[in-house]
Amino acid sequence: MMDDATHRMVSHKLKSAAEIAALIGRRPRVRKVIMCHGTFDVVHPGHVRHLLYAKSKGDILIASLTADAHILKANFRPFVPQELRAFNLAALEAVDYVMIDPKPTPIDNIRLIEPDIFAKGYEYTAAGLHPRTAEEKEAVEAYGGELIFTPGDIVFSSSHIIETAPPSIATEKLLTLLYAEHLDFDSLRGVLDRFHDLRVHVIGDTIVDTYTRCAVIGGGTKTPTMSVRFEEKQDFVGGAGIVAKHLASAGTQVTFSTVLGDDATAEFVKQDLGATNIDFHAVVDPNRPTTNKDVIVAAGHHLLKVDRVDNSPIPERIRRTLIDRIASVPADIVVFTDFRHGIFNRETIPHLVKAIPKTAFRVADSQVASRWGNILEFQGFDLITPNEREARFALGDQDSVVRPLGTELYRQAHCKTLLLKLGPRGLMAFRGEPKSDEDVRSFFAVDSFADNVVDAVGSGDALLAYAAPAMYLTGNAVIAAVLGSLSAAVACEHQGNVPTAPNDILDKIDRLERQAQYR
Repeated sequence: MMDDATHRMVSHKLKSAAEIAALIGRRPRVRKVIMCHGTFDVVHPGHVRHLLYAKSKGDILIASLTADAHILKANFRPFVPQELRAFNLAALEAVDYVMIDPKPTPIDNIRLIEPDIFAKGYEYTAAGLHPRTAEEKEAVEAYGGELIFTPGDIVFSSSHIIETAPPSIATEKLLTLLYAEHLDFDSLRGVLDRFHDLRVHVIGDTIVDTYTRCAVIGGGTKTPTMSVRFEEKQDFVGGAGIVAKHLASAGTQVTFSTVLGDDATAEFVKQDLGATNIDFHAVVDPNRPTTNKDVIVAAGHHLLKVDRVDNSPIPERIRRTLIDRIASVPADIVVFTDFRHGIFNRETIPHLVKAIPKTAFRVADSQVASRWGNILEFQGFDLITPNEREARFALGDQDSVVRPLGTELYRQAHCKTLLLKLGPRGLMAFRGEPKSDEDVRSFFAVDSFADNVVDAVGSGDALLAYAAPAMYLTGNAVIAAVLGSLSAAVACEHQGNVPTAPNDILDKIDRLERQAQYR
């Protein structure tokens, strides 16, 4: 467990480059200094052999780590955040000092520390001397140092391990993140207790999600037609409606403004939300249906989805009504949930945004599923929560790995906090542009905490509903991201749109704490 006592066991080894340079002194030295540099993303036996061989060549072994910001070798790397990577290396007896290098290459620190030996892995000789290795060699030899390559008779790969059998270290990564932010599990619990005083106004498209469950009878003999027998139908309020229900379940005082048709589906929505404590206001448009998405399920598989929807823009009369409501409803937080079913489009968004009260905390989510929403149309918001696909759509970027993708979206959106949802891989949070190479906490990752995924659809709505009030109350992106991720995990473990309750999240926190304490 990453606590003060554990940290003290290795903290004497965790230093900056300047601190190490001061401790070891200038060349020539009585004691020989060896330096290794790498990612060390999942420490494996090959790393241990590399470090032990390097230590055998001298007296003081320095392990230098590439900072998270400069690891671009795969889409979701590093797998292990830099603080935990440093902790892992510091726990090795052979390693005397560990530093996180904020620069893309170790050249500057080689020149500052002037190790007597700079050790590289044997794999760096496989295809001749790489230009970066040649640059390191030149820097080392410039002051009289030596570049060596450690033996490579047994080859291991962090990338191979991560891609084929990633270790389950979500709890350890969470503990490292909380410790770095001077937080603990009680910090998370305490925020949940403060939700009840918040006034939240949710504006967005209501969707009724239907699950039509059937049994498979067979296939047609003359046409490729699947034959199923109807068993049951279950309706759930979804879209912006479930965001409102999640927020109400969390304890906030919710006002919900939306547009419905004049039909039986609308009556279901009114009845469902009428049973909650949500202050519900629906503008009726008799010329459009209430959006309904009916998934045909057989043998646990989604066979087909039938949508009853009109995506045309809302008429001017309804737009004016929504603008008046946004401007007049007292709210600490205003949440725009954009499913592109009529309320939000290029024409309406500027007017709706302008109506938000000046003091309100502004939150937006824009979906790219059956419709093309663009999160960049919500400029300057306090919090946005797109998923990776939505980020790629907004930027027109299908190639970048996640971290630079999120950084660019953060810059273009001019938001204060971005929670980039990554599905089963959790999320990556961005909370400021790096002010320098040393600013390594402008982004961080939180793993998924789902234990048994039953239905992941709608988990992003649950994340939004808990992250937004947490961010408003604390201004701390770590607390918001963790509580949001926990809420999403709870939502994943139920079929259909079921509001997440604080007790569900508290149970998750309790289990994580027990895991952290090995109980």
